[in-house]
Order: sequence, then C-alpha cells, then structure tokens
Amino acid sequence: MDTKTTHVWRRPTLGTVAALAGVSTATVSNALNGTGRVSEATRQRVIAVARELGHAPAGATRGTGVLGLTMTTYGDLPVSYTEIPYYGQLALGAMAAAHERGYMLMVMPSSLSPWLWLSTPLDGVIHAAPRADDPVRSLLQERGIPIVCEGRPCRPSLGDAWVDADHDAGLRLVLDHLAEAGARRIALTLPVHDDAYPHLVEQAYVSWCAERDLPNLVERYASLPDYFTTEQTAAGLLLDRDPRPDAIVGVYSDSGHNILAAARHHGLRVPRDLLVACISEDPDYATTSPPVTAVSLRPDRVGEEAVDLLIALINERTGVDRRRLVQPELVPRRSTHGLSSSSPGSAG
Repeated sequence: MDTKTTHVWRRPTLGTVAALAGVSTATVSNALNGTGRVSEATRQRVIAVARELGHAPAGATRGTGVLGLTMTTYGDLPVSYTEIPYYGQLALGAMAAAHERGYMLMVMPSSLSPWLWLSTPLDGVIHAAPRADDPVRSLLQERGIPIVCEGRPCRPSLGDAWVDADHDAGLRLVLDHLAEAGARRIALTLPVHDDAYPHLVEQAYVSWCAERDLPNLVERYASLPDYFTTEQTAAGLLLDRDPRPDAIVGVYSDSGHNILAAARHHGLRVPRDLLVACISEDPDYATTSPPVTAVSLRPDRVGEEAVDLLIALINERTGVDRRRLVQPELVPRRSTHGLSSSSPGSAG
C-alpha cells in the first residue's frame, strides 16, 4: 500500500530562532517585535532565520477558514486606517463577502511584526495598497499564501492578482464634470507616496489635459506624516499662480477639506470663484460649506471582489480573471455648480 508523508508545520519557538541566529531569545523578541536596542544587521539576521523557519510546506496552513486583510505595511508610520472612510468601507465590504462564503475575515493590526506575518495561520490575504518596496508582500509570498492586492502593485508581475478601482474612469468623471461647469484651468493636488495610486491618477490627468489642449497644473505634497498641512500649502501655491486655477481636484479622503481651507485663506468663494472636488468616501462632504462634489471608488465593491478572487485562488479555480476593475461613481454637489462669469478661465 502506498503511503504519503504528511507535513505538519509547527510555529518555531524563539529559542529555535535564537540558536540558529546565534543570539539570545530576548534579542530575537526585540528584533521581531521592533522593541529594544538591536542593530540593523542583527535584526536582518534574525528575520532571515525566522523567515526560513516560518516557511510552511505548501498547504500546511490551509483549511483554517480565516482570511486576512492588511491595512498598512510593516515599518510604516502607525495610521488608524479603519478610521479612514475608504478603508472602513473596504473592511466592511470584504467582511460581509467573507461571511457569506463561510470564512472569517481578520483585519491585521497596523503594527504586526514580521514574526506574526510569518506564523499566523491564514488561508489567504487581501493586501491593501501594496508599496514599491513591500516587505509584507514578500513575507507572504515566501509562505506560499495566496494573495490578492487591493490596488495594483507598483511593479506588477505575470502571476499577480489584484482588484482596484478604475482610476482613469473615476478621474475622467470628475474632470468632465468640471469642464461642463466651465472650468478651463483644472489643477490637481497630488501626494508623494510609493504606491501605484498617485501615479495612476497623474497619468489619467495628464492624458485628459493633453486630449483637450488644457494646461497641466499639478502641485505635489508630502503625504506623511501630516498631509493636512502639506496639502493646504500645495493648494495655496496653486492659488498663488497667475492666472490661478478655476478648479482644484484632490485625491485623498480629506483633500476636499484641505482645499476649502486654502480657498478661504485666499478669500475665494466656492463655487463662485473656484470649483472644488475630491476623491473620497467621507460622508461629511454632504454637509460642508458648501457641500463638496466627490468621486466614490466603491471600496465596498472592491472588498467584495477581492474576497471572491482570493477564495478562487485558494480553491485553485482556473479561468479566473485575476485583474479586476471596479467602476467609480460621481456624487455631484454644490462645490461644482458652475463658475461666475468673472472667474478666471470661465469663458466658454
């Protein structure tokens, strides 16, 4: 009778890692959890050993019924991502879809250590906003865990699976809307960040402006640690131009608030002197003064599609579309109701 060897994977102990790395268990704990004083060389050696020990045989951790959702990447500044409307709706949409399919969805803490990424039992992971140099993605790939990225990877490879909003379509929705309201000098505040999102938005904006022979007005700002101040400064620099923009679009959750603040500082009335719009899921824009036009990226649908794709990968289904786009929606409000005849660039 044929026999098969069953691989049983057990989480490695701190002592095992310490012995192979040639350090104490306290040093291992500090290196993997980001505490204490550990040199970078020692930390990398410990992580390398933990990676080797934490690489489970294929299928060893499957069948747990647990899916993971990352809300940030290891080593980034701590951010309460679930308080951002986009990520809150993403998590709720993914959770509902997972529950309907008989899975539990675990939202991973923003401060999760490499040790836990290597050893937490998971059937698959939805990895939100993959970065250009992304340690979490590499750790998960080493474990052989199925991964679906929320957002396109910066350097995509043939086997990648991702779900994203159609950023080109979303930006064209709002730009066309502004043009119909009379705007001819539409500016863009753009965060500097090493994920694909700002690059995709900029490509769509530059292409749209070129097609209509309109000026390309982009002002960049640092997204961390305080993009409220830096984006308001960027909007102010745009409004200091001569001629100044007649509309500004922001692409982060709080961009509408930041641009409104810059307009007030310059004594401009919205929408009489300046049209304002943003890409955001924040419901507060319905009650700002004036209410701000927004593009919704439908994170609830992104979450649902990501769960569907991840479960397909876990079950090794063939013929599955591994790259999916969700169509955004425009929510027009009074901030884009049209320019007065005396506003710069308002001539048809």
